Amino acid sequence: MIIWLNGTFGAGKTTTSAQLSGLLPDARVFDSEHVGFMLRHVLAEAVPVRDFQEWPPWRALTVASLTQLHGYLGGTLIVPQTVLVEVYWREIADGLDRAGLPVRHFVLHTDPAELTRRIEQDTVETGARQWRLDHLEEYRKALPWLRAAGTVVDTTAAPPREVARRVAELTRP
Repeated sequence: MIIWLNGTFGAGKTTTSAQLSGLLPDARVFDSEHVGFMLRHVLAEAVPVRDFQEWPPWRALTVASLTQLHGYLGGTLIVPQTVLVEVYWREIADGLDRAGLPVRHFVLHTDPAELTRRIEQDTVETGARQWRLDHLEEYRKALPWLRAAGTVVDTTAAPPREVARRVAELTRP
């Protein structure tokens, strides 16, 4: 299966995915941002965008990569990736469905005040601080469709290990 950890920047997707991969047998983390990095050197000048997710090849190659990796490795692939544009999410989810890959979509949600505090106090991604803060409004606007499309897991007061344990419980049959 594919476990997609969505939510805004700073909600704990990357940290949770690392914890989650240790809780599930045969689970691996696939960071689809690397697909965007791969495309940048080819597309950035030819088709400038604000976010690599705007490139249709990013969405198609993310689906193709997950399909190929799952076919090769089996097990569970965990994708910690923010997708705030509903049509992009539908394209990815529909592509994975056509490939026969079950997807569990989780939205890691954090109270806005706590989220702002986390971003401002982050000592790892300090260069992206303002960029992450600038996306809070976009996340707020996407929240209605995200709630409908995924299972919301509140990360406001929960440490990543607890969030990962909750997601693991929710993926069990």
